[in-house]
Amino acid sequence: MNDQHNAAGPRGWLDGDVALITGGGSGIGRAVAERFVAEGARVAILGRDLAKLEAVVAASPAPERMLAIAGDVREPESMHAAVAAVVERFGRLDTLVPNAGVWDWNRSVTRLDGPSLKSAFEEVLSINVIGYALAVEAAWRELVRNRGQIVMTLSNASFHTAGGGAPYTASKFACRGLVKQLAYELAPKVRVNGVAVGGMDTDLRGPASLGLDDRSIHDSFAKSEVTGDNPYLPLHDASTDPHDFTGAYVLLASTANSSNITGAIIPADGGIAVRGFRTAAGGDDL
Repeated sequence: MNDQHNAAGPRGWLDGDVALITGGGSGIGRAVAERFVAEGARVAILGRDLAKLEAVVAASPAPERMLAIAGDVREPESMHAAVAAVVERFGRLDTLVPNAGVWDWNRSVTRLDGPSLKSAFEEVLSINVIGYALAVEAAWRELVRNRGQIVMTLSNASFHTAGGGAPYTASKFACRGLVKQLAYELAPKVRVNGVAVGGMDTDLRGPASLGLDDRSIHDSFAKSEVTGDNPYLPLHDASTDPHDFTGAYVLLASTANSSNITGAIIPADGGIAVRGFRTAAGGDDL
């Protein structure tokens, strides 16, 4: 049944809009979903763990404006079914946020044999890059119909080294290319932009092919001695809470406030681009 937005509901930058966010069960995906709802949007979140997604919806102050969808971004049929479910529930789709991803824990090629490296590349790129492209392929018709927008989650690793290993960095550079190419292909009907986030305290996992799917980046933050004074960031006391990274997504999803912006990537990385490399070289110990 088509769930029309309540005209008396909250007013915000995204009031009345409908968004689909992949990887919306935790981390920056969940934070963006919660911020979009606070800005007046209706939001569908997609992931492989339906129970986790439903818990996010249940915790929302406006669960009637959220929808949990189980799906795998690597499967075209899954993405098309997700878009259909969004349109059936909310009547339209205005914003797509390709966000689901995995991190390779800075695993160097020097620490992997050939078969392991091949498997890691295939898994990371299938989720981080192909998953983004398949989400766009499934959604572009609805986005064209509504003159909508795409806001991709990128990374400081989309521009700089040492934000991940070769598989992750390659995947994020590829996503940077997707922003540019799709901004051209879908103009003037759909705007395509990205947010290059920095390190966040989330439940981001590693690739199963390397046995890292049960390892959460949150555990590393919990063990870190760096608290509120990161020596690698000019904004060294910047928050690592994913909710504090969501403003750029709201801006780029807002037609009223960014209607002339496409092909742009907002760096929300604490100033990593200003700081430069952590060390002069990465292979001194080889």
